[in-house]
Amino acid sequence: MTSEIVDLFVIGGGINGVGVARDAAGRGLSVTLAEMDDLASATSSQSTKLFHGGLRYLEYFEFSLVRKALIEREVLLKNMPHISRPMRFVLPLSRDMRFENATPTSRLLGFFMPWLRGRRPNWIIRLGLFLYDTMGGREILPASRSLRLANDPAGKVLNAKFQKAFEYSDCWVDDARLVVLNARDAAAKGASILTRAKVVGAERHADHWVIKVAQNDTVTEHRARVVVNAAGPWVKDVLSATLRQNSRESIRLVRGSHIVTRRLFDHDRAYFFQGEDGRIIFAIPYEQDFTLIGTTDQDHSDADIAPVCTPQEQDYLCDFASKYFAKPVTRDDIVWTYSGVRPLYDDGASSATAATREYVLTLDDQNGAPLLNVFGGKITTYRKLAEQVLARLGDHLDVANKEWTQQGPLPGGDFAVADVAPKIASLREDFPFLDAPWAERLFRAYGLDAWLVLLLAKYPADLGRHFGANLYETEVLWLMTHEYARTAADVLWRRSKLGLRLSAAQTVALDEWMTQQAKEIA
Repeated sequence: MTSEIVDLFVIGGGINGVGVARDAAGRGLSVTLAEMDDLASATSSQSTKLFHGGLRYLEYFEFSLVRKALIEREVLLKNMPHISRPMRFVLPLSRDMRFENATPTSRLLGFFMPWLRGRRPNWIIRLGLFLYDTMGGREILPASRSLRLANDPAGKVLNAKFQKAFEYSDCWVDDARLVVLNARDAAAKGASILTRAKVVGAERHADHWVIKVAQNDTVTEHRARVVVNAAGPWVKDVLSATLRQNSRESIRLVRGSHIVTRRLFDHDRAYFFQGEDGRIIFAIPYEQDFTLIGTTDQDHSDADIAPVCTPQEQDYLCDFASKYFAKPVTRDDIVWTYSGVRPLYDDGASSATAATREYVLTLDDQNGAPLLNVFGGKITTYRKLAEQVLARLGDHLDVANKEWTQQGPLPGGDFAVADVAPKIASLREDFPFLDAPWAERLFRAYGLDAWLVLLLAKYPADLGRHFGANLYETEVLWLMTHEYARTAADVLWRRSKLGLRLSAAQTVALDEWMTQQAKEIA
């Protein structure tokens, strides 16, 4: 069976793929997107969960990338105030922070020399934060400042040798929900979103592509004027093996691992820690009762090899954090680990840490119907990436409408950033059976759609079957009918992180129930 021809066929249901699909659909183009697994099933659900400019990228001369990302922080925050939030980061300083084995000259220029190892001098950090404050045109986020840790709650859990710190702003985001909400909005604007649908082949013609997609044990053919290859870690494999096209461009697979521990501190700020090896890690408040620590940077050999946080990486992160916290972080504190593979553009850098985080778009329109490939990228700049994709395709598609996503809120997010707390309070007023953590979780996931998820319930029993951790039947049905969820893993580890709270038996029960419901929905 061959479908009618569409303007754009997108391969990949990570943040770049759904971002392109949403932007294109919003401009009136016909779009089909195919994801071989669940949405955000790979890199886009395994990040450090931040919209950030990338303070450390300044020392790699990535000024354009940092400026672009800094500007985007507040654009994204305004468009999705439910799944993102401003966050303050505390960067502890100490007298022994120095570049090991560095000459006086390299100490002076150390911040701009990525090949040096060791912590940055305090004055260099201050200079970096000044640039961070001024390059991005802040409106909502407060500027950086100095702290005396002895008089600040942030200092209570740190080693006593840390007397001073800098504090600056970035933003937290629920990365997997970001992907899903982009897909929802793309579908609302007319895009066809196919999940668990693998592109298994394609034929290139002069003015269109014929794409073969395997889904539910059936192979269907789709026709499109343009193909966008946004397959993330598999972008090169799709390009060469599936689309059968040649390219000089390549990617560098870098594994970033994280640990999640019991909650290590009671305030809502995060920490930025510097290591003696020149790397940095974050310790971030996570899912109300936990702390997220990461990330590592290790080269990864094969996209088809599932990334895991190795015992060595767990020890590295524990030891790194323990140099800062007064109470050591040990393996016993870890409740979960995860690891993702970042498909960085291969710029020939000497180390995974130094590899560029900037994206590269390549357009092949000389050998038939156009093909655009997305190499690299980061969550913070996904919206700008999508705009640039459509700009590059302007000669091949009838893009009648102009850029629109800068002021386009995601589903559930059409309210002001400052209104989060009042909206959560209003949700509790309308549904008095919600306690504070439950209401916050629902609103942070669904925003204004939380009222639709809860329907007209007056009591928890009105929400149907309870699967544990305040996850009820009505919410699961919403995720299945509105957000493409099909398995317990989709619900517990991507649409939410309730997998941290449900038992193995509860997970099995949820999976069995969803399997039966999926048959009925189909």
